[in-house]
Amino acid sequence: MEKHNYLAVDLGATSGRTIIATYDGSKVEMNELTRFKNPIIHTGGHLFWDLAGLYNEIVLAIKKSVDEGIKIESIGIDTWGVDFAFFGKDGQLLGMPYCYRDPHTDGAIERYMKMHDKREVYNRTGIQFMEFNSIFQLDTLRHNGCSALEHADKILFIPDALIYMLTGKAICEYTIASTSQLLNPVTKDLDDELLRTIGLSRNQFGPMVQPGEVIGSLTPQLQELTGLSADVKVVAIAAHDTASAVAAVPAKDANYAYLSCGTWSLMGIESPEPIITDESFKQNFTNEGGIDGTTRFLKNICGLWLFEQCRPEWKDVPAEIGPLTALCETTTFDSIINPDDPSFAHPASMCTAIREYCEKTGQIAPETPAEFIRCIYLSLAHRYKAIIDILEKMSPVKIDCLHVIGGGSKNPHLMQLAANAIRRPVICGPTEGTALGNILLQIKSQGYVKTLPEMRKIVANSVELKEYKPQN
Repeated sequence: MEKHNYLAVDLGATSGRTIIATYDGSKVEMNELTRFKNPIIHTGGHLFWDLAGLYNEIVLAIKKSVDEGIKIESIGIDTWGVDFAFFGKDGQLLGMPYCYRDPHTDGAIERYMKMHDKREVYNRTGIQFMEFNSIFQLDTLRHNGCSALEHADKILFIPDALIYMLTGKAICEYTIASTSQLLNPVTKDLDDELLRTIGLSRNQFGPMVQPGEVIGSLTPQLQELTGLSADVKVVAIAAHDTASAVAAVPAKDANYAYLSCGTWSLMGIESPEPIITDESFKQNFTNEGGIDGTTRFLKNICGLWLFEQCRPEWKDVPAEIGPLTALCETTTFDSIINPDDPSFAHPASMCTAIREYCEKTGQIAPETPAEFIRCIYLSLAHRYKAIIDILEKMSPVKIDCLHVIGGGSKNPHLMQLAANAIRRPVICGPTEGTALGNILLQIKSQGYVKTLPEMRKIVANSVELKEYKPQN
């Protein structure tokens, strides 16, 4: 089989990158084309994303691929969930999109639930209640009189917004929409009744599309600017980064749980149907869209955000990530925090927040970087065990192992602590799961593979895995 090249745009909550991937019919090889920062913009008392800046970085990457003579066949974009952008009737962007970490949604669930039944909302969506969910962001903006929302002709989730800016075509990709707490997993479309409760209508969002659907070519303006042919298509891949990452889990059967480990830790299973029960409601588990009709039944856990926010506060420590994280092996510090405590959402000082939590719970507070790192890793491992124990009670499959994908899978200290805590093998890789899943959906859009198991065979051929077994 001849080789095929694809461009994956992988946007995270702190940085973005573009990747050129080559598929030879058996495996995928990936090479980074560009990398750039995705800073949160602080202005007017709020936190925003620079969507126009991200769009420009994508355009520059496309142009670079053309300048370097790389003949790509399609483009796919994945991002974080829940956030969205507003566009006017003339197609123009109405201001910068709000960042989900903006504290304007503090108390949003409580305010919304004064007028609506919490269980009914869960029954309609199967989504865990988090104050930054799109439904609460939109309700907050309406409550605050947001002028962009008032004049919005189109409301598009972040990857859909970028596709609109690239192609001129408005869509609503299924996996990213499923993060909003506005999508009904049974009808597989946005819920009209929930939209009505926040003063919106279905026609303000694009038509629903499934992962792997071809959307179209770049606009004529962008074709001229970049030199890219109209034959190159933009594909709606699994636009939620976790959905793409889970598509790249190299599982041999269904008896596993997954952990997408990065700024966030997302732990769950793949279920053939949504799991919406009294227990899932009580435990605040979520049902998000997956590939081939599957549901990602999972729990959000605050992840390496804790470490990332502490790191700038430490002085006289190694700059390299490996030696820095290895400091946790130099101490037996054993205080444990709850990573999902609200005090860690957006503190002025993460180190101070951790110290205060330990003191409040009658534990010794960490002082040195080694103690902080040990505390964070041990706490995450402890949280993984708690969630997997709850998950197993609701899972339709037996959980024999944990597949870990994402950047955190390269952290041997955290991965060994996780294996020790959950008492199961932890299988790590691919590290670049999101980008690989992005590429696999582009390959599928061309008909070279048709099913999820076929995609996972490509993953197994493309990456080297590392396994950690419980040590005690």
